[in-house]
Amino acid sequence: MPSALDPLALFAGLGFGLSLIVAIGAQNAFVLRQGLLRRHVGAVVAICALSDAVLIALGISGVGLALQQAPVLMTVARIGGAAFLVVYGILAARRALRPARLDAASSPRASAGLLATVTTCLALTWLNPHVYLDTVVLLGSVANTHGDSRWMFGLGAAIGSVLWFTALGYGARLLQPVFARPVAWRVLDGLIALIMIAIAASLLLGL
Repeated sequence: MPSALDPLALFAGLGFGLSLIVAIGAQNAFVLRQGLLRRHVGAVVAICALSDAVLIALGISGVGLALQQAPVLMTVARIGGAAFLVVYGILAARRALRPARLDAASSPRASAGLLATVTTCLALTWLNPHVYLDTVVLLGSVANTHGDSRWMFGLGAAIGSVLWFTALGYGARLLQPVFARPVAWRVLDGLIALIMIAIAASLLLGL
């Protein structure tokens, strides 16, 4: 019988968690942008990492199975999440298409305040159904296959989230020389807009 302190489960969770979280998505795009702006990076990283830890714990506790039994809730979440992502995508597209607005957006002093940043980060995390499908349902299901070691698996996945978001948020400054040019911000916001709209479309097509 596997031990509840099984280090193999810990590393398995770390690897599996990173495999899910490293993919380009709405949350990662937002963390990257805040990292480039060097604004409220600590708050954003903490929110993303803590949210993942909570969602992982919910999945291991069996909430993922409950969600699978309530398709209506997932449908509502898909529609609401898609609507939010479309709005955020449109805002990113406006920043990319309007150079005057771009100059203000790319200035750290002109970026959103802490409350607006925290609210947006929470919305991108908790209103995105992909987060529930990947973290609560999929990761929770895989974790539970480890029996008594499932919480070690979950701990490994949570550590992976901390490592990834910290690296993404604080490592983004290494790209600062590239983003000293306004055109780079236009490209980034254009890509963010495409990512948001594409995710929203995938949510609606999944209904």
